[in-house]
Amino acid sequence: MVGNVVKVLSKYGYLFVEGVGYTLLLSAITVLFGAIFGSLLAMMRMARFKPAKWIATAYIEIIRGTPLLLQLYFFYFLLPGWMPAALTSAVPFVKDKFFCICVALVLNSAAYVSEIVRAGIQAVDKGQTEAARSLGLNGRMTMLRIILPQAVKNILPALCNEFVMVIKETSLASTFFIGDIMTQVNTIKGFTFLVIEPLLIAAVIYFILTFSLSKLVAVYERRMQVSG
Repeated sequence: MVGNVVKVLSKYGYLFVEGVGYTLLLSAITVLFGAIFGSLLAMMRMARFKPAKWIATAYIEIIRGTPLLLQLYFFYFLLPGWMPAALTSAVPFVKDKFFCICVALVLNSAAYVSEIVRAGIQAVDKGQTEAARSLGLNGRMTMLRIILPQAVKNILPALCNEFVMVIKETSLASTFFIGDIMTQVNTIKGFTFLVIEPLLIAAVIYFILTFSLSKLVAVYERRMQVSG
């Protein structure tokens, strides 16, 4: 088995490198835009405007209550058909399968990130809000200048952990052959008719990525605690 692993790495190592690139790119896009959309959802869920609160709550519950793989299938097959013809002709990549998978992962991640953001904001002492309002700040300025800067310390470590989780979740995207690590594993299995060896290599790669990032997150959390 060791000999086969060495042969696979020597001959198809470039495919694993390519797969790592796609995996990290997909994860970065998911977390970045998931954080933006998730923050908006969190604000909607905490808003006093009830329709916005209901929409955000319904969206979060539906996304969190259905499997990610089902959502990937849903957007992969239906998203291109939803796009207006004018948009798809002007921006052809919106029909690309990588784009469809990105959208599905972003919308899935946003539902979880919204709860991270909401919990981080609610963890800030309510006395901070009362003090800000007593100084004449309105709700918007209180949120931007007082609450959010303090909530960031609670939110950022959790977002980093979300990035680690997304790296593993992108393995489901291999169902649609978008170039990630598991896609390359399936390609190599087709070339070599070996099953265990490519999987072992992929397992080691995933472990290295997630373990390294987890340690970096732990270091960052300790620094945040010291600075706090």
